[in-house]
Amino acid sequence: MTIDQLIEFCKPVSLEGSNPETLGKLCQDSRVVENNDIFIAISGIKSDGHNHIREAVANGASVIISEKDVELESDILHITVKNTRKLLGPLAQRMVGNPAKKLVLTGITGTNGKTTVATLVWQVLTKMGYKASLLGTVEKRINQKRFQSKLTTSDPIELANDMRQIVDAGSTHLIMEVSSHALSQKRVSNLSFAVAAFTNLSHDHLDYHKSMEEYASAKKMLFNSLDNKSWAITNVDDPKGEWMTNSTPAKILSFSLKGKGLINASIISSTPDGMVIKVDDTPFHTPLAGDFNAYNVVQALLISTALGLDGSKVSEVLGECYGAPGRLEKVAHPDSIPGVPTIFVDYAHTPDALENVASTLKNLKSKRDKLIIMFGCGGDRDKKKRPEMALIAEKYGNRVVVTSDNPRSEDPLEIIDDIMSGFKKPEQVTVIPDRAEAIKKTISDANQRTMILIAGKGHETYQEIQGERIHFDDREHALTTLKQKNGHPETEEVH
Repeated sequence: MTIDQLIEFCKPVSLEGSNPETLGKLCQDSRVVENNDIFIAISGIKSDGHNHIREAVANGASVIISEKDVELESDILHITVKNTRKLLGPLAQRMVGNPAKKLVLTGITGTNGKTTVATLVWQVLTKMGYKASLLGTVEKRINQKRFQSKLTTSDPIELANDMRQIVDAGSTHLIMEVSSHALSQKRVSNLSFAVAAFTNLSHDHLDYHKSMEEYASAKKMLFNSLDNKSWAITNVDDPKGEWMTNSTPAKILSFSLKGKGLINASIISSTPDGMVIKVDDTPFHTPLAGDFNAYNVVQALLISTALGLDGSKVSEVLGECYGAPGRLEKVAHPDSIPGVPTIFVDYAHTPDALENVASTLKNLKSKRDKLIIMFGCGGDRDKKKRPEMALIAEKYGNRVVVTSDNPRSEDPLEIIDDIMSGFKKPEQVTVIPDRAEAIKKTISDANQRTMILIAGKGHETYQEIQGERIHFDDREHALTTLKQKNGHPETEEVH
């Protein structure tokens, strides 16, 4: 991109300073600016990039793009525009050759299920011979290569750079999780989605959106942005399912497990090892378990068919697709030793997600078995859901263990106090603030007639405490304890 092309693309309100000889990369974080880079100042929720323009210049920026008038040296090109946030996404794409236009994009939004649905679609495409990539909460996948993911939906600059790598790697399809934050902050407003899907809506992120109405409206932005060549796939069993697509110009494909959709599905049979689901008149097997996963699998099937894949072949392939790690993931000792509990790790960190997983496990276990639910709540997030999750854990668990999750900047004990306020019988709840100790003691004290759900972190491999990320993987701690129990099975019942 040349200087003249940059200026023309930005459609400046005003232009000051001199043109630099070369252009570096586009940055919205002044700390990563280097010589000749372009710094675009974005007004955010917690900080305003306009306050860091001087830092960007000191680090070597030769071009500043902002909404506000700023006095700068004459050798700095200052481009003033009406809206830097609106400009950021298209400019980021243009800087790297508009890779999004070379991809078939699928966007999945909703409170729960995004990661599982996105992963299933990626697995289907890959198994059917397509070069597909995935951007989501758990990981980034560029074809078969895995990369760490920090946000559900990256900022526009990182997103554009990822897409450039994806196109260069030969991918033709990209499946993305699209968060409400990303939609309200216009991180994806410039992208054209071939398929958009809505999973469900429940209590989450109200620390950011302030109300469920605002939260729902953010999700709806994805469907309002579609064109008449796109597909909008929605779960109409959710109270917001029909509303989510009622003003989209896209072709709508609604589905239901309660007979209310254009496409109707039902669960024929269900065990801990999977389900048989019937979509219209076609039954097929999935290794995933639970009613909530039935919705995820059916939606993955419909997304795949909307992308042009043969539905009968997709249903066969789904029998080999296990979804995302950390979603009702079973932790098993490799030697299948006797006398140990059955352990599941799940990312459930909202009331709705916890109820989905807990109710599934309660239905799958035998009447003789006990269900222990262990969970905590994240710090610096919506506090209203903490007592709600307590009620749900108490409803489904024979025993509940409350521990720490990602406390972030909050005091873990204060978070636990918020959780405890939701229990009807708090005296029957075990509190072990140290998560490692909680996992070890709970598993050590359990026997083969016990099912344990460790909820909240799932795939995460860290705990975030006072700004520091410390390695922590629920699955590793659970497996270590199982190995320590090898040869020493507990026989005492869990009460």
